[in-house]
Amino acid sequence: MNKKPVHNFHIPVMGLAYTIDSPIRVAQFGISSVVSIIDDEIVERMRDFYSKKFNFDCSAISIKSEDHRARRITAYLDMMDDIVTKKCKDFKEEITKNTESLKQFIGMLPSTSDFKKGLQNILDKKNDLAADIKKFIDENLFPGEIDVNIMTKVDKDNFVKDVQLPTIYNDAHASLRGFAKSKLSSSVVFSAGMNPRLYSYLEEFEHFFPNENGELKKKIIIKVSDFRSAMIQGNFLAKKGLWVSEYRIESGLNCGGHAFATDGLLMGPIMEEFKQKKSELQFSAYSLWSEALKQKGKTAPSEPLDIKISVQGGVGTSEEHEFLLSNYNADSVGWGSPFLLVPEATSLDQETRDLLVKGKEEDFYLSNISPLGVPFNTIKGTSNEIIKEKNIAKSKFGSSCPKKLLALSKEFDPKGTCTASKKYQDIKMDELENNRANLTDKQYEKSRKNITDKSCLCVGLVNSAYLEHGLPIKGEKQGVVICPGPNLSFFDRELSLSEMVRHIYGYENVLPDERRPNVFINELKLYVDHLKNEIADFSEEITKSQVKKWESFKANLLKGIAYYEDLFAHTNYFRSKVDRIFSELKSYRSKIDQIQIPQL
Repeated sequence: MNKKPVHNFHIPVMGLAYTIDSPIRVAQFGISSVVSIIDDEIVERMRDFYSKKFNFDCSAISIKSEDHRARRITAYLDMMDDIVTKKCKDFKEEITKNTESLKQFIGMLPSTSDFKKGLQNILDKKNDLAADIKKFIDENLFPGEIDVNIMTKVDKDNFVKDVQLPTIYNDAHASLRGFAKSKLSSSVVFSAGMNPRLYSYLEEFEHFFPNENGELKKKIIIKVSDFRSAMIQGNFLAKKGLWVSEYRIESGLNCGGHAFATDGLLMGPIMEEFKQKKSELQFSAYSLWSEALKQKGKTAPSEPLDIKISVQGGVGTSEEHEFLLSNYNADSVGWGSPFLLVPEATSLDQETRDLLVKGKEEDFYLSNISPLGVPFNTIKGTSNEIIKEKNIAKSKFGSSCPKKLLALSKEFDPKGTCTASKKYQDIKMDELENNRANLTDKQYEKSRKNITDKSCLCVGLVNSAYLEHGLPIKGEKQGVVICPGPNLSFFDRELSLSEMVRHIYGYENVLPDERRPNVFINELKLYVDHLKNEIADFSEEITKSQVKKWESFKANLLKGIAYYEDLFAHTNYFRSKVDRIFSELKSYRSKIDQIQIPQL
């Protein structure tokens, strides 16, 4: 069977719970999506919710039971696979019998799709329609992938009383084991950089190695921000006999969630390097991989396996989508934040969705609210922000920290403390007050804000799923934290799944006006602002390495502009906006030239 995907976009992971059940919602249409599996509590509660909805047996897995995190994740993924299989079977039957449903589905497929062309051929012939359609759909329509995401840094040590558990019970390790033991044949997406200890743990699971036919039951996808990172991580895994099946390039700043800025490297030049050096990436890994497999006594395939290259972050029009696929030979384009406006695809409470719909450009911003200390995209006016500000006004700082997923600071406790917790913030505020006499008002306010800005993401990022499904929220009131990318400011209404997909493929346009800059220009703006702000906010002693970093950042931005000037001069895409694009590139070149880098 040719298990070729019918779509050339995917829905990336969003938060801890915005895509927690997206496969159940969209996989029957052939749409792949990614589920976060780091929080076993939301996973267990969603398993309970859906087992009741679909009449599955579900015995609760207690938090006190052995290896509860991994077992909960396995159970939820297995149930999700059963539900998706059932929904796909039902959907196939529906479109076989109902011509209107079939036409609507065909209207959601890309014009380049072989599947769409095949269906259209059958409809045009008008022979034994029902039997031919049924046979074709059975043989060619498969559910979208149920992929899972693990943020590699979220790998806290765990304790029973005061005894530290072995590393395999760390948060990310247990999550990986939960996926590895599930019956899914799909991929784990590793994000937020390299974790050698976690990557080495993959060797414990047979399904990450090729079978006698050279096939992988479970695949590895790595989210990267540049080619060098891909080469390092891919070769590290290859030496262990592990193959990276896909590199998912994400814009450093023009994305949702945590923003891992590059040193001024822009999406276009990064994609160009992957396009030029893909075979180098593949064959470099293959020589190491095949040797490692032989050393493990496994059969090494005679040729490298496929490597897919996908891209995501700030894409907003069908022309941008098609350009990334055709110009860079990308296999798939990720559409994340816009799907937060699609109730059929993502799990989000109505109040927060309305906030996103009404949000203007100035409302979306890069915040300091993440306890990881990494800039975090969000929007002004969330219920979490309102509750937090009210508490701060009453001198109540931090949250109760019930989940401790981000309790990674060892400053006050060897077991780890979260910088958004009441425990941590109370200590920090006491320290600040004791040092008050030595600080100016401006220094004091800045330090105070740095402490109290942090929000409890573990609770804030799952509350909306509970609200949408009518599930009770335990513990203190925290509200909702949402993490859309800045691109969402250009979308202004709630959308049906059909509208969103048809927008991606250029059959209709859901953007309200022409304000939105090209995806590459918007990212360039974010990087110019980022460099200016970083220099302006820098308060430590300036070192030679820091100056060198800023100079490299600035040089990379100018190289990126030169690349875009050549690209837009020669491509047949974006012709209607090319004058505006060149004007914006010129403007940003001037702004970069004016940035003064402090010297020693």
